[in-house]
Amino acid sequence: MAYEFVLIDREDNTAILTINRPEKYNALNDEVVTEIGRALDELAADDEVHVIIITGAGDKAFVSGADIGMLLDLKSSPEGVANSRRGQAVTLKIETLPKPVIAALNGFTLGGGLEFAMACDIRIAADTAKLGQPEMNLGLSPGYGGTQRLPRIVGKGMAKLLIFTGDMIDADQALRIGLVEKVVPLAELMDEAKALARKLAKMSPLTMAVAKETINLGMEVDLERGLSIESLEFGVLCMTEDCQEGCSAFLEKRKPEFKGR
Repeated sequence: MAYEFVLIDREDNTAILTINRPEKYNALNDEVVTEIGRALDELAADDEVHVIIITGAGDKAFVSGADIGMLLDLKSSPEGVANSRRGQAVTLKIETLPKPVIAALNGFTLGGGLEFAMACDIRIAADTAKLGQPEMNLGLSPGYGGTQRLPRIVGKGMAKLLIFTGDMIDADQALRIGLVEKVVPLAELMDEAKALARKLAKMSPLTMAVAKETINLGMEVDLERGLSIESLEFGVLCMTEDCQEGCSAFLEKRKPEFKGR
């Protein structure tokens, strides 16, 4: 499938999706958002892809936010709502994709870029990365899920501080508040992301999909219902070929060969 603003590279069972608009610091417009959604659909349907890494082209930005020219073109409230829903649809696609998605944050991760990153399962940041929700400086509030995911990740008070002020934070501060899981030198970023992807790709893709879904669903309900979801999913996995293979391999002191069944 041909793309103008997205690059896809495959390495074994890992796909690297690069948002490719470096002259604009990988800023998002409707065309870029649409292409990212199409690329995710392609990778979701590819059984050879077990893990996805999302990053930005160049070493300046993951995604610097929305294309301001696009925002100026929004002339009515319904157009604004439609724009927000298009972005939210892609972040939901990332979040619910039955494969782990790693965000490799190689620079400015702002606005819609941070909202895309927060939808990923694991975020690894270069030590040069800057993160923030600067929409308040534009007379706006986040529209691609920032008001919902940020407080779930860093807590309500910290989310309000970041959104109300529009301030950027560096990678180390993002690590301290739990917004990213790891910080590495920029030169090591993709090697670190690929190493994690290779490790995850060796796991059962079926089990990985179930674990991701269980965690996501459990975060939206009370503990008792979350535990019920966990038990049901655990029961389903006990009956799979991958469970039999994993347990047998452990007892036989060998590495398992999972088939996703």
